[in-house]
Amino acid sequence: MRIIIAGAGAIGGYIGARLARAGADVVLFARGPHLRAMQERGLRVASPDGDFEVKPAVTGDLASIGTADVVFLAVKAHSLTSLAPSLRPLFGPDTIVVSTQNGIPWWYFQGYGGELEGLRLERVDPGGVIASSIEPRRVIGSLAYFSTDIVEPGVIHHTEGNRISFGEPDGTRSERCRKIAEALIAAGFRCPITARFRHEVWVKLLGNVAFNPISALTGATLVEMVRHPDVSRLVRELMTETEAVAGKLDIELPISIDQRMAGAEKVGAHKTSMLQDLEAGRPMEIEAVVGAVVELGERLKVPMPSTRSVYACVKLLDQVRGARR
Repeated sequence: MRIIIAGAGAIGGYIGARLARAGADVVLFARGPHLRAMQERGLRVASPDGDFEVKPAVTGDLASIGTADVVFLAVKAHSLTSLAPSLRPLFGPDTIVVSTQNGIPWWYFQGYGGELEGLRLERVDPGGVIASSIEPRRVIGSLAYFSTDIVEPGVIHHTEGNRISFGEPDGTRSERCRKIAEALIAAGFRCPITARFRHEVWVKLLGNVAFNPISALTGATLVEMVRHPDVSRLVRELMTETEAVAGKLDIELPISIDQRMAGAEKVGAHKTSMLQDLEAGRPMEIEAVVGAVVELGERLKVPMPSTRSVYACVKLLDQVRGARR
């Protein structure tokens, strides 16, 4: 199985590093100083599970790779619009594309059925560029449940977690899901395959839509947000509004808001990915994580006053930061 990691940053680089250590046929695509560091020195992972170094195949040119069996889309959601059209040289007749993005994925309403069949969220896929570049039949959904960040070019710090879940959009437990899971299990990951992947999207989103933007606005870690009385109340309001949107889609979440809060507290002094991006001067995943839920809420006529307020504030933060740069 030939695997391409399209976006070997904190998440994709960690997946690629563990696959390379396990002897998988994997190529990492990256850009900038991180690419140059990996080309010159390899990729180092610092982890409580044990530090290690690998020297995988690395490139900054997708067209030079050739066709792949599996392509992991490991860039942030807002980067997919520019990446997707350049993926074509990687696609053979049966190439699988694994989405790993936070938030509502661009393919969510493909094969959905009913009056929302084929709905495109403008805040997720502006102009439909992603959907027109990646055929629905190629897509497998994936969600990563581990904490990583790039501490310097060529060095990834893994804080905790090793689970990656997979699911077919149509809910089947396919052979292709099983084969991808087997490759990652051999690399040390836990890889459950779920028949209810859309439900899992909303379980993760329940936390991200609240914790991510509030952490960017306050600089707080998960445990600090949960334990602050006023902020904790706001987090719950955003979660309640998000739960209402999910309910309109007939998604009954298998986890309560209390359980989601307790889980975040247990993770402890962890900075969300949005806060990490803010501090590193990178674009934040505002639209796919928060804007998409607001857009969907508008369409489904779900009042979202608290979510809309936080969304407006974090967008202004991003705008002001961009202007100052």
